[in-house]
Amino acid sequence: MTEPPRKPLRKRFGQHFLRDPAVVARIINSIAPAAADRIVEIGPGDGALTRPLLASAARVAAIEIDRDLARRLRRLEAPAGRLRVYCGDVLQFDFARLGGALRIVGNLPYNISTPLLFRLVRFHEHIADMHLMLQREVVARLAAQPGDAEYSRLSVMGACCFETQALFDVAPRAFAPPPKVVSGFVRLLPKPAPPPQTRRRLDELLRLAFSRRRKTAANALSEVFDRSALERLGVNPGQRPDTLRLDQFMKMVNYKGNETRRA
Repeated sequence: MTEPPRKPLRKRFGQHFLRDPAVVARIINSIAPAAADRIVEIGPGDGALTRPLLASAARVAAIEIDRDLARRLRRLEAPAGRLRVYCGDVLQFDFARLGGALRIVGNLPYNISTPLLFRLVRFHEHIADMHLMLQREVVARLAAQPGDAEYSRLSVMGACCFETQALFDVAPRAFAPPPKVVSGFVRLLPKPAPPPQTRRRLDELLRLAFSRRRKTAANALSEVFDRSALERLGVNPGQRPDTLRLDQFMKMVNYKGNETRRA
C-alpha cells in the first residue's frame, strides 16, 4: 500500500506517531484481526496501524481529527469499501452509526484519553473489544483496586463495564516525537453491564464521591445519602470514597428507598 507523505505535527492534537515496526507487529498480533472483523481505528495518524489492519480486516473505519491526515489516509490503497475515513472530533462521534460488534483500536491522543474512555462506555453494547495505547498511568487507573493510590472514578466505571488486560509497555522512543511518558497497550473486554440509564446514575455518583475522595463517605455523599441510609446499604459512613468497591457503589445507585438530601 502507498504510504502517505509525512506532514508537520499539530501540537494541539497531541500527535505522537508510532514508528517502531516491532511494536506495530506486536500490536497487530495482539489484536489478531480477521477478515470478518469490523475495525474502528481512533486517531490513525499517518496510517502505521491502518495499513496492516486493512491487510487483514474486512472493513476499517478510521476517525481522524486532522483534516490533512484524513485526506492522506483516504489515498491508501484498499479494496473498494474496505476503508472509510471520518474526519472529526472523536469525543463527539456517534459510534452507534457504525453498527455492532465493533473492534475499537487506537493509539489514543493522551490529552483526551480519559474523557474518550468515558465516552466509549456509553457505547458498551456496540463494542466487541478494545485494544488501546494509553499512558501507562491511565492503564494503572483502569486496573486499580479500592484503596490503591490510582483508584479513581475511571477505575470503578471501567470495572463496571470491562475486563482490563494490560498487555505490554511501550517506550517513548517507539514514537515520533517521543512522548514524555511510558505508554501501555491494553485490551478491554466488555462484560455484562447495567443499562445506560443506570450507568449514567453511577457516573453522577462517582463524580460526587471522587471529587471529595479524602473525606468520609458520610461527608462526601451527604448531598445524596444520610448516615442511616449508608449503613443500611452496608457502607461504613467513616469509609473514604476511594476505598469503596463497585458493588457498594451499585447498591447506592440502585437503592429504592433512597433518602437523599435532594429529596
